[in-house]
Amino acid sequence: MNKQQSGAGQPDRTLALLWRNHRPAEPNRKRGAGRRPSLDLDDVVLTAIRLADEHGLTAASMGGVAKELGVGTMTLYTYVPSKEELLDLMVDQVMSERELPGPGERPDDWREQIEIYSGQTRAMFQRHLWLSQISTIRPPVGPAMLAAREYLLAAMLVLGLSAAETNTAALAITTYIDSAAGLEAESRLIERTTGQANDAWWHERNDLWETYFDVERHPAMTTIWNAKGYQSTTQEAASESYRYGLDRLLDGIQAQTG
Repeated sequence: MNKQQSGAGQPDRTLALLWRNHRPAEPNRKRGAGRRPSLDLDDVVLTAIRLADEHGLTAASMGGVAKELGVGTMTLYTYVPSKEELLDLMVDQVMSERELPGPGERPDDWREQIEIYSGQTRAMFQRHLWLSQISTIRPPVGPAMLAAREYLLAAMLVLGLSAAETNTAALAITTYIDSAAGLEAESRLIERTTGQANDAWWHERNDLWETYFDVERHPAMTTIWNAKGYQSTTQEAASESYRYGLDRLLDGIQAQTG
């Protein structure tokens, strides 16, 4: 599965689209006397997301979205200039689904705040498996991304770390949660697209252990096997490793505060 890349659109027009609902209204601006548009940009974005959810990211092409909306592809370009901008709008929209409490609504404990972010992010990836196929190294810098960043930084501020350490800790948490949640989603996406469970895929390769595995070359793996350390299903192992990694990361940050 080839990854697509967010943040690839033309900067000025991408920002204008992402922040279209957050700019102050222009004074004395009146709607023209012409007929109201049959759809708006929100219709376009939500339709693209639905197509990606149901049929995969490739289904959310400009042509595919236009067909689903019952308009010509050229008409769609009057709402969003290209697939690059549409992809950023899709990502920011699904990010906005995360229900992150605002100031005055958050738990007092910083770790509980991180757990909310963790749960909401994992749920977001599970609802929209195609997110695992998008690289956000260059993210869509829209309202949802900034809101999530603000939420994490606010949670970290209570620890009394330096400004640089606070930013680094928040970034480490974001990197871990988003990456691990993305891998979980990718695992489910592979099962869906291939029609084969991951455990079944491993079962077909049992001959590896019977024919090719050398206990003397892999003593650590043999020790874990003999101690029944490989009993979990692939889904259980993914969930357990996610929980273990996040707990240890938060323990380390907390230990730094003394």
